[in-house]
Amino acid sequence: MQLSRRTFLGATGLATAAPLLSSCGFSTGGSQASTDAITFTTWGTDAELAGFRSAIQRFEKANDGARVTLNAVPYEQIFTNVDAQIQAGNPPDVFRVPYYSFGRYAGAGQLLDLTPHLEDGFADRFTPQAWSAVQNDDKPYGVPHHTDTSVILYNTRLLREAGVTDVPTTIEDAWTWDELGQVATRLRSSLPQDRYPMIYNWQGNGVTRWLSWLFEADGRFLAEDLTTPAIDSEAGRAAVDFTRSFFSKGWVPPNSSVKATTYAADTWFAQTAAMTWGGAFLLPDADSALDFEWGATYSPRRDRSAGDFGGNALVVTKDAKQPELAASFLASVTEAEPMRDFCQSASLLPTRADLAGSGITFDVRGDLSEVFVGQARSVLPRDSGQVASPSMAEIITVLQDQLERSFVGGQGTAATLRAMASGIAEATKA
Repeated sequence: MQLSRRTFLGATGLATAAPLLSSCGFSTGGSQASTDAITFTTWGTDAELAGFRSAIQRFEKANDGARVTLNAVPYEQIFTNVDAQIQAGNPPDVFRVPYYSFGRYAGAGQLLDLTPHLEDGFADRFTPQAWSAVQNDDKPYGVPHHTDTSVILYNTRLLREAGVTDVPTTIEDAWTWDELGQVATRLRSSLPQDRYPMIYNWQGNGVTRWLSWLFEADGRFLAEDLTTPAIDSEAGRAAVDFTRSFFSKGWVPPNSSVKATTYAADTWFAQTAAMTWGGAFLLPDADSALDFEWGATYSPRRDRSAGDFGGNALVVTKDAKQPELAASFLASVTEAEPMRDFCQSASLLPTRADLAGSGITFDVRGDLSEVFVGQARSVLPRDSGQVASPSMAEIITVLQDQLERSFVGGQGTAATLRAMASGIAEATKA
C-alpha cells in the first residue's frame, strides 16, 4: 500500500459566527452581492475534503450571498499550480500549506498579513505552539488549521514474542532513549534477519521529523533570532549519535534512510518492522487494512518529551481580491465546531487550545486519540516557531544531505554537525 495522501510530508465554547465575522470586517446582515466570492485551493483525503465542504456550507449559510469555490488538487501538483498562479497574478484567495512550507511564502511577501482582519484576542483560541507556526516577523500570515504528530505504532504480537509487554500508557512514562534501545535490542534478537525492530518516518520532506530527536535532547537548530545556526551542540551530537546507531545496530532497514523512496508506514504495514513512527492520519488506513493486532504509544524522551509539528495552515494570498471575506472564512473554519468535526472525521489534531485541552475522539480508533493529543502537547512554541522559518525549504535540503551521509555514508558526527551548521547559515543568509 502506497500511503501517498500525506506525502512528505495542542475555555471550551463555540463563538457564534455573526459577531466574529462582523469583527473581521465582513457584514453578515442582509444580502450580499454576487461578487462576495473567494477561491480556496487545497488537497485532501475524502474525509478532509468532506470536512472542508461542510465548513464552506456552514460559512455560506451564515453569510447570505457569500460563496467559496473549492478547488481540490492532488498534493503532487498543488504547489506548482499555486506558484504559477501567483507568478501570473491570478492566485487563489486562500490555500492550504504545510507548516514547513509556510515560511517560504510568508518570507517572500506572497501572503496577507492578517493582523488588521482578525478580531482582538483571536490568537487566544490557539495553542501557543500552533500560533507560533504561522508567524513571520511577529505577525500572523495564516491560521493554524490542524496539526499532527508522530507516535510509535507497534505490532502487538511481535513485541510480545520478544518479551516486550510493558508498553507506556502515559507520556510521563514514555520510554527513555536508553529504554527504547533496550526494546530494539530485544526485538533484534527475536526477529529473523529480514525483519527489523523499527523504522522511522523521516523520508523526503519528512526529514523535519528527525528534529524531534534534537528537541527531545532539549536542542535547537536555529537560535532565538531564527537565523543563527544552533545545531552544533551537545544536543545535536546526542541526536545524531543516537539516530545513526539505528543503522549501525541493525534496528532499522538499511534502505530506510532519509532519502529512501519507500514510506516507513508501508514497511510496518507489511510486518517487516515491529514498530514505526506515524501520524494520526494513518489510523483509517491501518484500521481497514491491517489483519494483525496493533496499538500506539508515545515517542521516547531524553531531556524532555517532544514531537514534530505536522499538519497544515490556511493562508490568504497578498493580492486576494476580497481580503476581509477571505480572513472571515479562515476565522469561521477555525471555530470550535468545524475544527472538531474536521479533526475527528479525518483523524487529525486540533490547534485550538480548548479542543487540545479537552481532547477529541477520532471516528476511527478513538481509543488512541489521547496518545496523539498528548504527544502534540509536548511540542513547544520554540520548536514549531523554528520550523516556520522562511529558509525552511533550504534547511530541509541541508538536513537531508547531511543525515544521509551520516546514516549510510560513514560521515562522523562532528563533521555532520559542522556541515549542518554551515549549510543552515548559508540558507538563512540567502
